[in-house]
Amino acid sequence: MDITSSETQQILFGTCTLLAANSILIYDHIATLPEEIAFIWRRPKMLSAMLFLLNRYFALLCNISSLVLNFVPLSEESCSEYILYRQLTYIFQAVMVCLIMTIRTYALYGGSKRLLTCMTIIMVALAIAVSVGSLGRFAGDLLPGVGCYEIYAKAVAVRLGLAWAAEMVFELLIFILIVYRICKTRGLLRLSLFTRRNTVDIIFHDGAMYFRAMTLLNIPNILTYYSGSVTIRSSLATLTSCLSVTLISRLMLNLHKSIDTGICSIPAQDEGLSLAVFTTGIDMQSTISTQY
Repeated sequence: MDITSSETQQILFGTCTLLAANSILIYDHIATLPEEIAFIWRRPKMLSAMLFLLNRYFALLCNISSLVLNFVPLSEESCSEYILYRQLTYIFQAVMVCLIMTIRTYALYGGSKRLLTCMTIIMVALAIAVSVGSLGRFAGDLLPGVGCYEIYAKAVAVRLGLAWAAEMVFELLIFILIVYRICKTRGLLRLSLFTRRNTVDIIFHDGAMYFRAMTLLNIPNILTYYSGSVTIRSSLATLTSCLSVTLISRLMLNLHKSIDTGICSIPAQDEGLSLAVFTTGIDMQSTISTQY
C-alpha cells in the first residue's frame, strides 16, 4: 500500500498533535507543581486530593509511556497491545474526569442522593449506548510502513466517535446542572465570568472555562471520526484527552486553594466576599473555613 503525500501530511499532523498533547500535560505539571505541593501534599489527604493525584499522575505516566512507545520500533503483535493500552488509557482518563465532575456537582447540590442516582443512571445509559454492538470491535488496522499508526474503517470510526460524543453530552449535562443550581441560589444577574470572590464564583467560572475549551476541541475531534479521511481519524484524541485531564486538574487546584476538601465541599450559604460555612455530602461532616 503506497502512502500519498496528503496522507503523509495527515500522519505528520497526528504526530504533531501527539507531541503537543504531551507538551501541554508536562508543562502544566511543572507550572502548577508549587501549588500542588502547597494545596495538596501539605494538606490532609481527603477524597478530593486522592482523586486529584490519581487523575493527574496516571495521565502523566500513561501518556509519557505511550509517547515513548509511539517512536519505538515494535512488532505487529506488540503494536496491537500498545494500541489496546492507549485505548484503555483514554477510557480510564474519561471515567476519572466524569467521576470528578459528578462528585463536584453532587456536592454543589448539597449531597443530593436523588441527583447522584440520576447521574449514575445517565452515565450507565451512555456507556451502554456506546458499547452496544461495539464490544471487541474497536480495533483498527495498522498502516504499513508507519510503525504503530492505526487506521479505522468507517464503521469502527463511527462507534469510536460516538464514545467521544457521549462524553461531550455528559459534560454538557454537568454544566447545565451547575448553571441551574447557581442561578437558583444566587440569581442569573449575579453570575459572572470575571469575578472570583468566593467558591461559588470559582465553581461557575472554572466550569464555564472547562466546558468552552472542551467543546471547541471535542467537536473537531468527533468530526475527524465521521468526516475525516482514514489517516486523520483519531488524530485529535490524545490532545482532547490530555487537555481534559489538565483542565480538570486546574479546576481542582483552584478549589483546594479555597478549602482543604476541594471538590467535596460546597458553600452552605453565599455571603458575597466571605463564606463562613462549608458542608460536604461526601465526608458527611462540616468544615469551618476562614476568609480568604
